[in-house]
Amino acid sequence: MKYKIIPVTAYQQNCSLIWCENSNKAALIDPGGDIEELLAQVAEKGLQLEKILLTHGHLDHVGGAKQIATKLAVPIIGPHQADAFWLQSLPKQAEMFGLAHVDAFEPDRWLEEGQRVTFGDAVLSVLHCPGHTPGHVIFFSETDKLAFVGDVLFQGAIGRTDFPQGDHEQLIIAIKEKLLPLGDEVMFVPGHGPMSSLGHERQNNPFLQA
Repeated sequence: MKYKIIPVTAYQQNCSLIWCENSNKAALIDPGGDIEELLAQVAEKGLQLEKILLTHGHLDHVGGAKQIATKLAVPIIGPHQADAFWLQSLPKQAEMFGLAHVDAFEPDRWLEEGQRVTFGDAVLSVLHCPGHTPGHVIFFSETDKLAFVGDVLFQGAIGRTDFPQGDHEQLIIAIKEKLLPLGDEVMFVPGHGPMSSLGHERQNNPFLQA
């Protein structure tokens, strides 16, 4: 599996374009905005976008999802259904941040712990990691030792838990019991900022040392 991290909007959140080398079938993880730029990247690489994957329901990670899905007639997959209230509040989220209106939507498929998502020959395992939001999921490629973790974990930090239904203890448990056991060698793409490895964060992230 190949991937390209594309920071989008003024908030510079990471959208990941991922694709199967054998088939050129692709997916977008967390298309938060800058739709034309994302579609241009898909076209430039000659890829066939098959689906949109969402880690959680915050506006900065889903803001472009419905427009792309409608334009290309592809399904939206994820997050976990516990984030339904976030997706329903998208118009209010946009208003609060002074951004253009974003319609509420439901994905074509909610995700659960242990499910898999495929495109071409690529397979991603789904882990439910609540805490930042109650329905947050991460996508893990066992073959590539690569995880797309949204706002669960960052280089040197963890996701905020002061949003509605956020839970700090739940987030720490999810990181320690679900992410870190994937292996120190696993690299991860966070929702914001640079990549890191789970081993580096296990040893150095101050939020995980207690």
